[in-house]
Amino acid sequence: MKRETKTSLAARRSFLRRLGRAAWYAGTAAAVGTAGLLQKVSAKSVSAADRSSASFPTKDYDWNKHRWAFGVDATKCIGCLRCVEACKRENDVPLTAHHFRTWVERYVYLEGEERPRIDSHHDPVNIAASGSEKEYRFANRYKDAKVEKAFFVPKLCNHCTHPACVQVCPVGATYKTPDGVVLIDHKYCIGCRYCVQACPYGARYFIEEKGVSDKCTWCYHRITKGLQPACVEVCPVGARIFGDLNEKQSPISQFIRNNRVQVLKPETGNAPNVFYVGIDREVN
Repeated sequence: MKRETKTSLAARRSFLRRLGRAAWYAGTAAAVGTAGLLQKVSAKSVSAADRSSASFPTKDYDWNKHRWAFGVDATKCIGCLRCVEACKRENDVPLTAHHFRTWVERYVYLEGEERPRIDSHHDPVNIAASGSEKEYRFANRYKDAKVEKAFFVPKLCNHCTHPACVQVCPVGATYKTPDGVVLIDHKYCIGCRYCVQACPYGARYFIEEKGVSDKCTWCYHRITKGLQPACVEVCPVGARIFGDLNEKQSPISQFIRNNRVQVLKPETGNAPNVFYVGIDREVN
């Protein structure tokens, strides 16, 4: 397949952007219909070869030999938010409390209450406690309350086996690699935000300045070079685990084998590849 010229690519992207936005404003029903139609067209114009420069950080990496997965041990997480800060620095995520590839939620059960109180680093009270949207911490709002139980839950893109975001993308900008990672090609993204709406985990956000959607990539530029995702590397308590499921002795393989793990919202049928230990049924 020959690569498109810069002129033809720009023209096609401009057309698809206008078409995608028109369908988006027309309503969800129209959006789904347009997505189904354009998916057939995009399958011909957006191939793995077209994405090779973005998807293969090194020539030696073979994405057919790996099967990546992520683990989270909520019994260890201390809510320090170093993972959030490291992710933003590593991946050039906007320094605001409302843009994030990974985030941490706090679940607090107070005496006499059946349901937990849930907040995250972008909660207004926590933003006020940090003094800036560019800094992240949890406010000590429960210091005078009777707390029965509390824990932190790190969250991120689940890189699903059957990702809904890939299915609804009208131009093939969101795609799943053979090694199990779901990526976004910003050269093709038209900013329709179908993927943001389709994700049942709230793992995507929109960058207004660039007109594209974004999300966690498991630091694909790092893992394809033999490194750990930034959030895993900085975690001081080992609450985040990453590795290759094709390797029986990898950290993630041992984590899944030695623990009773669960995934978020299994009823969606997306088959997430982020596995949790130590969470309650209220976590979703």
